[in-house]
Amino acid sequence: MHLFQIPLFFMGVICPHIPFIYSLLLWRCGPFLMDDWLKWALVSVIQFVIGKRFYIAAIRALRNGSTNMDVLVALGTTASYVYSVCALLYGALTGFWSTTYFETSAMLITFVLLGKYLECLAKGKTSDAIKKLVELTPPTALLVVKDKDGRSIEEREIDSLLIQPSDTLKVLPGTKIPADGIVTWGSSYVNESMVTGESLPVLKEINASVIGGTINFHGVLHIHATKVGSDTVLSQIINLVETAQMSKAPIQKFADYVASIFVPTIVALSILTLLCWYTAGALGAYPDEWLPENGNHFVFALMFSISVVVIACPCALGLATPTAVMVATGVGANNGVLIKGGDSLERAQMVKYVIFDKTGTLTQGKANVSVAKVFAGMDRGEFLKLVASAEASSEHPLAKAILQYARHFHFFDESSLTNGSQNDANELKPGWLYDASDFSAIPGKGVQCIIDGQRVLVGNRKLLVESGINISTEVESFVVELEESAKTGILVACDGILIGVLGVADSLKREASVVIEGLKKMGITPVMVTGDNWRTARAVAKEVGIQDVRAEVMPAGKADVVRSFQKDGSIVAMVGDGINDSPALAAADVGMAIGAGTDIAIEAANYVLMRDNLEDVITAIDLSKKTFSRIRLNYVFAMAYNIIAVPVAAGVLFPSLGIKLPPWVAGACMALSSVSVVCSSLLLRRYRKPRLTTILEIVVN
Repeated sequence: MHLFQIPLFFMGVICPHIPFIYSLLLWRCGPFLMDDWLKWALVSVIQFVIGKRFYIAAIRALRNGSTNMDVLVALGTTASYVYSVCALLYGALTGFWSTTYFETSAMLITFVLLGKYLECLAKGKTSDAIKKLVELTPPTALLVVKDKDGRSIEEREIDSLLIQPSDTLKVLPGTKIPADGIVTWGSSYVNESMVTGESLPVLKEINASVIGGTINFHGVLHIHATKVGSDTVLSQIINLVETAQMSKAPIQKFADYVASIFVPTIVALSILTLLCWYTAGALGAYPDEWLPENGNHFVFALMFSISVVVIACPCALGLATPTAVMVATGVGANNGVLIKGGDSLERAQMVKYVIFDKTGTLTQGKANVSVAKVFAGMDRGEFLKLVASAEASSEHPLAKAILQYARHFHFFDESSLTNGSQNDANELKPGWLYDASDFSAIPGKGVQCIIDGQRVLVGNRKLLVESGINISTEVESFVVELEESAKTGILVACDGILIGVLGVADSLKREASVVIEGLKKMGITPVMVTGDNWRTARAVAKEVGIQDVRAEVMPAGKADVVRSFQKDGSIVAMVGDGINDSPALAAADVGMAIGAGTDIAIEAANYVLMRDNLEDVITAIDLSKKTFSRIRLNYVFAMAYNIIAVPVAAGVLFPSLGIKLPPWVAGACMALSSVSVVCSSLLLRRYRKPRLTTILEIVVN
């Protein structure tokens, strides 16, 4: 394009100051001057070859019954080009030569394409997050080859694309982990900040999970690859960010609607401008001195009309939302907050209630048995063995806590435990547990099974009461005491008799109370929902500062709690672990899966908070508010630009102030407006998430 624009510029600006060359341009060749022939040829190439894309896009839009910026560009440049050709032919036939405006058509296309090029450059910067994520995957990996007996016999460097699930990979210090997997040997700290946003390195030991693309710091690790290729957490993040950046926010529908009526309105205003100025000239309403050299009233009116078409910019309206959404999703990914799309961003900035699951969300999710009391004439060790045998088949976090406590009691002096013995304790020893049969887990209540012909129940009050087991006053008082101290009481019954109680504590996350207070400062009401009993729930809620509590709620009932808050039209966010809370996450207007990178979390939630940190709830909401403040600013700018620019282009200020925008200047202004909206959105890249120490100082505008 520039190769054709340069000679046009040279002919119009430089050549008149070079007598020899200028005389050649004024040489008459047939009916036209050489200058006219050259301009016609060069501009024809620009108009119909380089500018072909505008005609194709305009025709496609009109066939679909819509109008867009391409229609305006095609109309404006074609009007300028056709008039110039007609002026040349009219001069050849009549001898009356009018000024041609070939340069105007060429410069319009030049500036519009330059604007689109700058937009592409700016948009490309919004995808830096994806590029950085893609670059995280190392190109090669060290494969550990084993013989039939499982002994390592060789280490081979292979391309990362060739890694298969179940491969054993060696990760050296300072290198990137090539795939998702489980540590089978070694111990080291791993920097996961590029994926989760967590700044502190995480200790990885045997059986710990690792994420592909993260950096191993100190020790050598052997990992068992579990997910490769498109199944890895990193690939899921990349796909999620790409999908989010391509999605439309509901507010975009407003811009699409405005654009659909904007172009026909501008065309109508352009025609009206042409008629008004031409009629006024014909009636002598303005002096002939206003006319261009060798011009007439029609040419004078046409230039205003073309400027109106060209300066109007629906592009700025169209770019206001998608560019901001693209930047915000990239910024979120860099901070460990994955956003599913523009609709999620829009809903999050209007959240009125945030409902928190208790276990694993407000609490650490790592339950520990703090007390075990036997109420029957049974040895304490025998009691723990019986409970552990019943819970051995359960996947519930409380069951794992009970098993760990029982193992320690039976096999170790806890004061002498080391990291090595801790790992050993996680392996069941043959003959330690009783054989349990007819095991069944009862959601929200506990478990039951048969051990040595006796029916064993382990669970909450509801389970025992529904089974017809009497709870004595002494036991009830002990359980109440546990619950009032924010512990969960686990009741154990054998053969219809209550034999003991375990007190299980799950400590709160250190940032929980501050985050809750931060939400209140933002005008958002926090709510806690849990399957735990009322006393424990109230004790935990009181500690973090939540007034509204819903306890003893089954997993399926959490979605009903969400819907109860939505009845008055309020926007509700649900924060959970993304697995047993998935129905509630799906039911909420904004689902936030915290500390989870699982398929279930990504499927059910609108936001996936990769770190196990409640601060990211604040970050997600704050980022959405900042994003939509920027989108609204973009809309105000785009609308204000058109409201001011169109009348100026129509010549409203020309009679009084002599201000006139030639069509090529109008084209430059139009391109600049689009670029400025994109640059406005790019300012979101400077976003910094609120820190824990400043959350209480958040001021919501």
